[in-house]
Amino acid sequence: MTDSNALDPEDRKIVTLARSARARNGVPEGAAVRDDTGRTYVAGTVALDSLRLSALRTAVAMAVASGAQSLEAAAVVTEAESVPADDLAAVADLGGTATPVLVAGPDGQVRQTRTAG
Repeated sequence: MTDSNALDPEDRKIVTLARSARARNGVPEGAAVRDDTGRTYVAGTVALDSLRLSALRTAVAMAVASGAQSLEAAAVVTEAESVPADDLAAVADLGGTATPVLVAGPDGQVRQTRTAG
């Protein structure tokens, strides 16, 4: 487990944003990504009859749709123990395989830091 207080302030910010999106929208996951210019994109799980996206893939899609060229970091707040490979692949597609992905529980405590690759 990673001490959330030991996180870089910018990483702590995306964890907080992801946690807020999850709580505000009452969805299973919240996510936030930070692009190479410092802009952040925040999303929750999308669960429509015709469209299902994890919060992390939705946040990556929002970054791409807004013109982001790369990612510096990603965070997901979830009850799940790990991040699915498809989510990591989406982060890697935009940010590269070395992009850190912070995985936090609903309490905001970072349980693990992974790389997208």
